[in-house]
Amino acid sequence: MKHLNKKSMLLLLLAFVMMFMAACGNGTAGNAGDKPAAGGAENKEAPKAGEPVKVVWWHSMSGELGKAVDKLVADFNASQKNVVVEAVFQGTYDESLNKMKASMDSKSGPALIQVYEIGSRFMIDSKAITPMQKFIDADKYDVSQLEENILNYYTVDGKLNSMPFNTSNPILYYNKDAFKAAGLDPEKPPVTYEEVAEAAKKLSKDGKAGASFAIYGWFMEQFFANQGAELLNNGNGRTSPATESLLGSDAGVNTMTWWKQMIDDKTMLNLGRKTDDTKKAFAAGQIAMTLDTTASLRGIVSAAEGKFQVGTAFLPKPKDAKDGGVIVGGASLYILNNRSEAEQKGAWEFIKFLTDPKQQAYWHVNTGYFPITKKAYDEQLVKDNLTKYPQFKTAVDQLHQTKANKATQGAVMGVFPEARQLTEGAIEEVLNGKKSPKEALDGAAKEISSKLAQYNKTVAK
Repeated sequence: MKHLNKKSMLLLLLAFVMMFMAACGNGTAGNAGDKPAAGGAENKEAPKAGEPVKVVWWHSMSGELGKAVDKLVADFNASQKNVVVEAVFQGTYDESLNKMKASMDSKSGPALIQVYEIGSRFMIDSKAITPMQKFIDADKYDVSQLEENILNYYTVDGKLNSMPFNTSNPILYYNKDAFKAAGLDPEKPPVTYEEVAEAAKKLSKDGKAGASFAIYGWFMEQFFANQGAELLNNGNGRTSPATESLLGSDAGVNTMTWWKQMIDDKTMLNLGRKTDDTKKAFAAGQIAMTLDTTASLRGIVSAAEGKFQVGTAFLPKPKDAKDGGVIVGGASLYILNNRSEAEQKGAWEFIKFLTDPKQQAYWHVNTGYFPITKKAYDEQLVKDNLTKYPQFKTAVDQLHQTKANKATQGAVMGVFPEARQLTEGAIEEVLNGKKSPKEALDGAAKEISSKLAQYNKTVAK
């Protein structure tokens, strides 16, 4: 292995602790069964004079999302003659990232790659990127036109490492018709844990349950942030690398106690880990409340069309919670530093195109993801979409009302995918009555802390 340089060695070592990476889980990261297209061309050399720069972009957007990506790329390529972007679907986020690791030494990878939000710490530690801040500073690019609470997540050590691309957060979806039938005000959805539990009791009748939340680590992360509570020590891993998981703290125990009590009261169903299963149950009228990503809004409203009206509300929190809010989910775009300067600059030109209000309006309306550019809301396309789907205003308001702090900025750690799996295992243990909330969460926290120690040791080499 003597021929490997330091960066390649680091990537190889990091790969060992990232082996069991879990997909983003909101159903938008490409389907595991999709066959990825062949990798992009190597494109090692700078283009010849007069020829456009070729920028290979690896992404994980399949289906309708993939079509929206292709349209953006085609529009960019048609808008100028200096850069040609080639978008290449590479499977799930995990598959794409693993291919990137394998390509680093041979330089056969892309100039631009889409990486899910929980891969942020890994991408920084890999030393494989040119931080977005370098291009922002060189170009005097005005980041104030972008949403602060979205940029907040991807800013580490005072600099923006990647450009947000597909962004979402979770909201409470509820059946307005079921609320009316239960004597609840459909225009006043529950706000607190306590109000959700009370509503669930009234909604549970005629063989239907009040609610069901998928067993999803992302939701637990959000419940922490909504209480102003940090998931990791050292400022959520942002003031210095995290060494300890705080999963077993009061924020976690209180959340799981509330969740388990609704299961015990038979006012909530446990439908497992797949958000698709809770979506289907909600659309069928079997449950009256559920949690899901804002990116699913259009699909959820369409599935209920003709059956009942869908209401949306902020993510619930305990009545005595501190200031908090939601953390953004989704993915962002990284420029890789082993490509030519011309390719990296070409990737930056494409990124600037993507942040244009018109492109952001198109992306938002055709995918359900947030626009990251504030002026996109002034576009007629977005205004018309909000008229058709007024429920999305909940998502926008929740994003804007989120209090910026270390909790809502979101945790960063190199073993995030594994941590999510351990969190989901702990939630299952509690809901299935195998362990108490404190015992299950403390057990998972201990394992996560152990993995953090291994990771930090690897990065320090």
